[in-house]
Amino acid sequence: MKGWNRNNPIAQFIRKRRKELNLTQVELSDTTGVGLRFVRELEQGKPNLMTDKINQVLLFFGHELTPTPISDATRRNLGEQ
Repeated sequence: MKGWNRNNPIAQFIRKRRKELNLTQVELSDTTGVGLRFVRELEQGKPNLMTDKINQVLLFFGHELTPTPISDATRRNLGEQ
């Protein structure tokens, strides 16, 4: 299982947007209806979080999870051909 990655794009996006709006993690949790622990784990890059809850937070910022093509370099790093 992959470890936590604070620098993954979703974690970075959520943390950055929350701070731009001057929201605490508690305020983001209350506003989006997800638990504080979930917000903290999301911002810390915990793997295996529930996508519906991630979308619940992203929706607050006007975004959602979508399939995104990856580059050939990323594919090679993942060991794909």
